Amino acid sequence: MKVVRVYTGDDNRSHFEEIDLPFAADGETTPPIPNTGVVFRRRSLGFVLDWHPAPRHQWVINLEGESEIEVGDGTIRRLGPGDALLAEDLTGQGHILRGVGDVPLVTLSIPLES
Repeated sequence: MKVVRVYTGDDNRSHFEEIDLPFAADGETTPPIPNTGVVFRRRSLGFVLDWHPAPRHQWVINLEGESEIEVGDGTIRRLGPGDALLAEDLTGQGHILRGVGDVPLVTLSIPLES
């Protein structure tokens, strides 16, 4: 399974890449990922968070609604229910996050230990 990663490049801008989840040899589980808790968040329809870096190293999983994420080179990715994003663009210009569609965005954020 591939997930989206957003990271800060050498140009100090955010970029996307697709990464594989690190499933173990049995193909059924990943190793435990240390974290510091979970946060559920609901955003209003049509919200926009202008350019900002990720507040912390974290997984963000869309539970309901859809979002668009725009990175420094103008690339936009749309994420829907069940999509997972690994946010690692902690420095630099960051990204824009927009709520799209007619359902409020509900996410599960899992801050990771540094």
